[in-house]
Amino acid sequence: MLNQSEIQSIKQRFGIIGNSPLLNYAIQVAAQVAPTDMTVLITGESGSGKESFSKIIHSLSPRKHGQFIAINCGAIPEGTIDSELFGHEKGSFTGAQEARKGYFEVTSGGTIFLDEIGEMPLGTQARLLRVLENGEFIKVGSSKVQKTDVRVVTATNVNLLNAVRDGAFREDLYYRLNTVPITVPPLRERGEDVYLLFRKFASDFAEKYHVKPVTLTPDAVLELQRFRFPGNIRQLKNIAEQISVLEYDREIDGNKLRHYLPKEEVSTLPMLLPGNRAADQNFSERDLLYKVLFDMKKDVTDLKKLVYEFISPQSNNANILQEHSHLFENLDTVDRRSYPAPEPADNRLLPVNDHTDDYEKVEDIPHETEEETLSLESKEKEMILKALKKHNNKRKYAAHDLGISERTLYRKLKQYDIEEL
Repeated sequence: MLNQSEIQSIKQRFGIIGNSPLLNYAIQVAAQVAPTDMTVLITGESGSGKESFSKIIHSLSPRKHGQFIAINCGAIPEGTIDSELFGHEKGSFTGAQEARKGYFEVTSGGTIFLDEIGEMPLGTQARLLRVLENGEFIKVGSSKVQKTDVRVVTATNVNLLNAVRDGAFREDLYYRLNTVPITVPPLRERGEDVYLLFRKFASDFAEKYHVKPVTLTPDAVLELQRFRFPGNIRQLKNIAEQISVLEYDREIDGNKLRHYLPKEEVSTLPMLLPGNRAADQNFSERDLLYKVLFDMKKDVTDLKKLVYEFISPQSNNANILQEHSHLFENLDTVDRRSYPAPEPADNRLLPVNDHTDDYEKVEDIPHETEEETLSLESKEKEMILKALKKHNNKRKYAAHDLGISERTLYRKLKQYDIEEL
């Protein structure tokens, strides 16, 4: 186990500022696992400094003289990530004019840091699992198995167990990567480290822009430590740079600092329930429009039932409004006081006419009801035509009324071959 002086030496070597116990423990684990070849999974929020821990692991390992490459899996397009990591043969795909070595080949004997591993496509995950299990890989467009000796360090800012449940991440790969987990604490859990980091950034920017370093009053320090910093160290650094450049007064109090701390906003958008991740990504304006149409159809059906019950001879009109009150919740413009409740029925006997022959025989006349169309496309087309007519063919206002973007409306006009009215 490292003592405090050894941990402090590692901090100075890699430019890590802070004395938080959570930070010290993460450094302790990184230093202990570095001499081994074990796979490490670094977890932490975006901007919390996960890459620094991958450099600690590489620099304190026997592979420190080998190559170190950091790769952001989320920044490489899905169609080219296999080629980037494992290489390809000449002519294996369009544009492959010559053979190329991948990162796992050129860094053999060194360390690869795969950041945002949760963004890696499932097909690439299967290839990575084979490298971790057997040290083998195959280039794109080749059938030859090649060997590599690479240590893999990964990082993510998402919960991989949730990704496994959603089918977006392989379970076997998760347990293979999570041999040694290291959790980098977010800035809001590091206490006084926030002020120490601010002073370091203020000093660096003062030297960069040739100005006097900014200082914080005690109330500004409290304000700084109360802020949650969703962007972590990266956000704190940006705020320190803004203040260093924009403020003439080099002493910052709490009121001035609050101008640079963004207000924490709570989203009022509807929340998607947990479910299939792919289905959530395909949730579009069209799905919203379909939902509106289905809700409208349900309300119309309920209203039909209500009208039928009113005109039915067996109806009990006194209870119908109460039973169907949900249909009138949003009718605020109706003055219901002008519609008195039905008076109770008069139970007195009415005179009976015995001359039954005077009545004509009443026959039910059969009639056909037009079957209502259930096509969503026709409903959608009808809604678009109504919106265009309502707004005199102005697509901007029609799109706003439909709750979709003008670009989406233009695409649907082409899709349904709707000409301007």
